[in-house]
Order: sequence, then C-alpha cells, then structure tokens
Amino acid sequence: MEFKHKSVLLDECIENLNIKENGIYLDGTLGGGGHSYYILKKLNNTGFLIGVDRDKEAIEAASKRLSEFENFCTVHDNHANIKEILKKLDISGVDGILLDLGVSSYQLDEASRGFSYMHDAPLDMRMNREDSLSAYDVVNKYSEDKLARIFFDYGEERYSKSIAKEICKIRKEKEIKTTLELVDVIKKAMPKKALNEKQHPAKRVFQAIRIEVNEELTKLRQAICDSVMSLNNNGRLCVITFHSLEDKIVKHTYEDLEGRCTCPKSFPVCVCNFVSYGKIINKKPITSKEDELIENPRARSAKLRVFERKK
Repeated sequence: MEFKHKSVLLDECIENLNIKENGIYLDGTLGGGGHSYYILKKLNNTGFLIGVDRDKEAIEAASKRLSEFENFCTVHDNHANIKEILKKLDISGVDGILLDLGVSSYQLDEASRGFSYMHDAPLDMRMNREDSLSAYDVVNKYSEDKLARIFFDYGEERYSKSIAKEICKIRKEKEIKTTLELVDVIKKAMPKKALNEKQHPAKRVFQAIRIEVNEELTKLRQAICDSVMSLNNNGRLCVITFHSLEDKIVKHTYEDLEGRCTCPKSFPVCVCNFVSYGKIINKKPITSKEDELIENPRARSAKLRVFERKK
C-alpha cells in the first residue's frame, strides 16, 4: 500500500514556523513528507531540513516525495531524542521544529499495522517495527489492574475495568491475537447503550493501547522541553495534537516554559526571579478551517499550539 498522509493544518504550520529562507528546520514527525515539502519550498540552498520519523516506511516514502530537494536529511529515530539527534549531526540549534503527533493515514488504513479497529490484522500498533513491545504484548501479558488503568488514563474509557476483566477472562482460554478479536471482547464487556453510541466502541481502548505501545505521553513533556531548548533565538516550535491528553501536556508545558511572576501585585519590582524560555504565540489552539474538514474529516480533532524561543 502506498504511504499516504494528508498534512493537517498545513498552511497554519508553515505560517507559524515563521520560516527564514536560510534557516535550519526539523520535522520531528516526517510522515509522508507533506509538511516538510512546503518547508523546503520556503528555503534557499543554504537552508536545511532534518526529517525525523520512527517509521522506516514513512522515511522511504518521504525521501521519494522530497527527491527534488538536496538540502535535507532523514533520521530514523524518535523525536523524543532530539538532543541526541542534533548532537550527532553537529547542529547546535535550529530555527523551527514541527511535531505532528497524529497517526498517519497509512498507518491507520494499512491493515497489517494493526492500528485500526475496522480491519482484521495481527495486534501490533508499533510506529517503529523494531520496537519490542506490541499491542499483542499489552493485551495478553499486562495485569487486569494495569490494563484498566491504561484504558482509563490514556483512553478515558468509562468501562475500563469491565473491559480489562473480560480481556483477562478470554485470554485464559486462548490468546487474543487480532484486532477484530479484541473488538469482539471489548463489545462483550460494554452495556448495550454504549454499543449504540456514534463513536465506535473500541476507539478509546485502541487509542489507549497505541499510546502505551509507543510511549506517546510519557516522553512528550520532555520532548517539548528539549525541543524548545534546541531552538535558536526567535525559533518556533509547532505541535499538533489530536486528543485532549496530548493537548493538556503541550499547553501546560508551554505555560511552564513561558514562566510566570509569582510576586504579589503590590510589589514594585519582581523578586521571585522566575525564568522564562520564551512566549506562547497562541493562547487558544489553532484548529482546522471548514474547507479542510470537508476534505479531511480526521483533522477535526487537531489542535496546533506554537511557542517562540527567547534567549
């Protein structure tokens, strides 16, 4: 299957990166190369782009799409390792970083990747197929309490305990090996009223397992902090999130990095010595316009937050 991914909030990202034609930029979630293509279009021959992705198939697809350019390189790694990536490339700072935290259309639609609850496939969900932990391991080896906690914390699933209990009951008889086997187990554990809701009954559990497998939340705050510290003065970090858990982490981390004076208003001067690493560009997240939503319904939950480095 061809690797495809519609770049969400494309114009908004390009605008907010405030691209300098001779700058150095890092796309930490390269995907199919959609955002990177338009970043490179803004650069001259002295500008440079680093494309990072944990999915080798994404890197291969993006490299083909970006083949008309020479001023870029690709790195097979996790954006959470941005400090190490830049150190290996002997780059001291960049002028902009983009993180699109969504799952690509290819990963969702390609059945063999095991991300989708709509297609039957082996339970996998690894963005990097070289990682050891898969969805199969989570479903078949985690304790009932741990499963329930993951489903509730990462999926905000109301029936997390009953679903975890049903999984553990079924796997005593046989392993749960495929996505549709897991969907059946989830449905058995849920009341009839939940099965009739507009949202697919397995959506929240699949999201939770995917987040656990790929450590999407545990490393996010540090990745944001490391990204901001890797920016040159006036450089910008753009982060696109797709669910509330991610968005809250981005929002609160930005607030901490911006810093706040805690002195009483009656004090004539600041004595708390708060540290600020920059400023939040948009207090409210940027969301997709109606024309984008018509073309790409998956953009509906996307939110863009922008931070500018100040040294």
